[in-house]
Amino acid sequence: MDLPRKVEKIIGEERLLSPGDTVVVAVSGGPDSVALLHVLYRLSPSWRWRLVVAHVNHQFRIEESAKEAWLVERLAAEWGLSFELSVIDVPKYREESGMNAQAAAREKRYAFLSETAEKYDAGKIALGHHADDQAETVMMRILRGTGPSGLAGIPLRRNEKNTELVRPLLRIYKSELLEYCAQEGLPTVTDSSNELRKYFRNRIRLDVLPFLAKYNEQLPQSLNRLAEQMRAEDDFMEQETHRLAETLLERERGELRFSRKSLQGVPLALQRRLIKLILSYLASHLEYVDFVMIESIRTAVLREGASTFTLDLGREVRLIREYDRIRLLNADPHSHATGSFHYPLQELPVSLEIPEAGMRIRCEVFDLRTEQLPSDYPGDGKLAAFFDLGKLDLPLAFRNRLPGDRFRPMGVDGSKKVKDLFIDHKISYYVRDRIPLLVDGQQRILWIPGLRRSALAPIDASTSHVLQIRIIKGNLLPFE
Repeated sequence: MDLPRKVEKIIGEERLLSPGDTVVVAVSGGPDSVALLHVLYRLSPSWRWRLVVAHVNHQFRIEESAKEAWLVERLAAEWGLSFELSVIDVPKYREESGMNAQAAAREKRYAFLSETAEKYDAGKIALGHHADDQAETVMMRILRGTGPSGLAGIPLRRNEKNTELVRPLLRIYKSELLEYCAQEGLPTVTDSSNELRKYFRNRIRLDVLPFLAKYNEQLPQSLNRLAEQMRAEDDFMEQETHRLAETLLERERGELRFSRKSLQGVPLALQRRLIKLILSYLASHLEYVDFVMIESIRTAVLREGASTFTLDLGREVRLIREYDRIRLLNADPHSHATGSFHYPLQELPVSLEIPEAGMRIRCEVFDLRTEQLPSDYPGDGKLAAFFDLGKLDLPLAFRNRLPGDRFRPMGVDGSKKVKDLFIDHKISYYVRDRIPLLVDGQQRILWIPGLRRSALAPIDASTSHVLQIRIIKGNLLPFE
């Protein structure tokens, strides 16, 4: 058996490592990681790799842990490799964090590996996961309930901060690694906790897989083939989901928005993946994102008849449906409130920035005795509004809405509450305070940019000077 050649073929075909790489090798002292280190050490002269051995003493088993650390350090010294050791009191950290033992150990271990990679300017971290680990992982996920991404199992490579985690042994079975260590006379240690059935993975390895192997002797190989197939399909679907996200999603101020109608035309599988992707954007630490949560969001978004509602998705994310507009936020939506604002128009003409609305306004005066009105007069009152300057009660100002504000749109008998007007036009409650209102000296509302102008100060045959106020920067409806 030529394990180094087999591993080298995987590394080359999958481009896991490149010539001249600095590689941090995670070595526990067990046969898997020791075999990995020895294989990479054997291949390093031809690939010009610089290997750094990294070992973590988790302090779960005091005597065994010390023996493991001593063994790994001795191997590194014997082979002339750099060695880094981290001694972490994981039992204490587990109590402080409330995490289970394996999750706490994993978090601390990966943090140390990343720090070591940064110290040596290494772009790759090599891990000793093998094909039997892959089979166990897939079976664990099947039993717990998983989707296509879960069936893809452990990836051959994964980016972690500024480094890439690679697993050169993921297609090599444990029996091959044990045989290699025996043939090469490599010293290894056995982790006694691997026999404890209190750990779910151990029960899968010791009980579930041997039992199921009675019905399929090639079960580990079948599970690995399933993972390989699902990995390729999952990668393709993820690419499609990211492409869809670029088309459908709008991002602003810690929130993601999309149209309900745009989601309706998307295939069901991509609908679910898009929702999962949105949740990962907003809250990487959401504790429990599963099929039930994703499906509840999807059905709530697409349900017919509902107009507006809010759905809390744990402590980090809130979904808001406002007619056709869907918004997901990673903070309390009230945190986006702008507070009150007031921008007086001290002189004319003038350009005015209204940052709360992301808008720039231009005010100009036309003398009808010598000038013609612009070609877009009178327009629909969305982008621009025209007033008889002589009929206006100056000074004018832009401000946000106030309780009790009323507005009399041009062409409509009577006035209407601004609040009711916003509701009629399906304008989000959470952005109504960002909408600037043009008011006169009596605080009467003259114009709501992007919406309508009032019936006040109309232009007629007696008008000599016309005030034009126009949106020159910003969305047509910045509050949608």
